[in-house]
Amino acid sequence: MSMTDPIADLLTRIRNGLTASKRWVDVPASNLKKRVVYILKEENFIKDFIFVADGNNQLIRIFLKYDYSQKPVILGLERVSRPGRRVYVDSKNLPRVLDGLGIAILSTSKGVISNKTAKRIKVGGEVLCNVW
Repeated sequence: MSMTDPIADLLTRIRNGLTASKRWVDVPASNLKKRVVYILKEENFIKDFIFVADGNNQLIRIFLKYDYSQKPVILGLERVSRPGRRVYVDSKNLPRVLDGLGIAILSTSKGVISNKTAKRIKVGGEVLCNVW
């Protein structure tokens, strides 16, 4: 059975892992998910990630990050553009998440990038999710 919204599934698995104070979560791999996870690592929202072979399937093992008092670094994950309602922005109207403390992840013609990178290279696209 195919998944309707793989990005929402990725965000839900991370959110559930943080709520349960897990060290890592496993998600089925895809190129879009790999890029989203890479951005989360680049912006220091997760510790690290590796690729795990599970028979014919490939998984992404995401190591979750907590602060010194064991509270999650990621306070919120929000899916913005859904299959039923796509949200697009141009380079002049890029979203600011929590007044710059969070990031928005966009799918652009230059690839999947954060809103900070999109602002620097002046490109817009589809807003996938917000992370803070």
